[in-house]
Amino acid sequence: MRLFSLEGKLVAALAAAVIAAATLAAAATQWLGSAWFGAGVAVLVLALPAIVFARAMAQPVAALIRALSGSVAAFRDGDFSFSIAQRRGDEIGDLVAAHNELGRVLRDQRQHLFQRELLLDTVVQNTPTALVLVEPGGHVVYANLAARHLLNAGRALNGEAFDDVVAAAPAPLAQAIAHGVDGLFHVALDDEDETFHLSQREFKLQGRAHRLFQIRRMTRELARQEVATWKKVIRVISHELNNSLGPIRSLSHTGRLLAQRGDVARLTTVFDTVEERTRHLEGFIQGYARFAKLPTPRRENVAWAPFLDALARHYAFHLRATPPTQSASFDRAQVEQALINLLKNAHEAGGASEAVELAVTQGAREVRIEVADRGSGMSETVLANALLPFYSTKRSGSGLGLALVREIAEAHGGRVQLVNRRGGGLRVSLVLPTTD
Repeated sequence: MRLFSLEGKLVAALAAAVIAAATLAAAATQWLGSAWFGAGVAVLVLALPAIVFARAMAQPVAALIRALSGSVAAFRDGDFSFSIAQRRGDEIGDLVAAHNELGRVLRDQRQHLFQRELLLDTVVQNTPTALVLVEPGGHVVYANLAARHLLNAGRALNGEAFDDVVAAAPAPLAQAIAHGVDGLFHVALDDEDETFHLSQREFKLQGRAHRLFQIRRMTRELARQEVATWKKVIRVISHELNNSLGPIRSLSHTGRLLAQRGDVARLTTVFDTVEERTRHLEGFIQGYARFAKLPTPRRENVAWAPFLDALARHYAFHLRATPPTQSASFDRAQVEQALINLLKNAHEAGGASEAVELAVTQGAREVRIEVADRGSGMSETVLANALLPFYSTKRSGSGLGLALVREIAEAHGGRVQLVNRRGGGLRVSLVLPTTD
């Protein structure tokens, strides 16, 4: 127990009161000759001083408690500038010191948060991506500078009804927002066709659902990607043409010499080789044409059993489970071509042909067709780029097989997923949405 602690002060005061009362009672008893009269005199004499002394001791503590209550109320309202100047050497003094230190820490943290918010607001306001935050009632609660210039001629959007803002915006933007999904749209601005990407996300802010719209200008980036893609296409086509035209030119010269010599027997080999290279070149060009001119899918109800039987005539596979009895709706020719590409890749993956598997799972909202092999699988880099057009790890590959599968899936509103299997191999899933 500390000497000047609150407990020590109370013990000292109580001991002094007891000693004073006992001394006074003893003196009064000796003077009056009666213990009862002595005790009564002691009580009468010491009552008022005891009350005054107790109030004198309690008043500073009560004042500090009131000050602490007011400070806590100020902290609750976000005012951290409140502090208590009184100094004491007891537990109340320790509480005051802790309170003042808490206020200092809260002030520092608030200043730090203010600086971070200022930095974040500066970054968000100056980002080229237009950001619009809409509260559940449909009103804009935040819009950065890019959003103001794009949607409201530079004027503030806070408090505006978002539906009114969208109604006044270009029609392609309104249509993209109405679809409720991420995607690209094109708008004519300043006599130029600009491409934008719209992203929509929902999240809770202070317990209420808000929706964030991000509109990013993609024209320059897409133009750079388009140029890079065209360069790659030209390189691939040039390489393939040279690989075919070079031998054809050489064989033509050889055939001419053989014809001049009358060596007809060897001419057959020359013509067979020229025909094979020409057929290869024709297939290569047709592959590009199919990828570039994929028609809109013509959906029809397809029964799984005959569809899979016809597919097995192209490439063999092991059916992992009984196919669904319910028919599915998709473009039969396109999906068949996509699965032929997947089965061809599975047979060329390096694993046993008997290990190539196919499985069909049909749910309420989607159909999943999986093709799996036991080859070498794919590295992380190849997995990230396998679906890109013209990307191929095969020496004679065109890089269009998986790209065409992806194009067919997305034309149906679906997707393609690639994942390495445990124990080796690859599983490719073609996911197609069901229709009513």
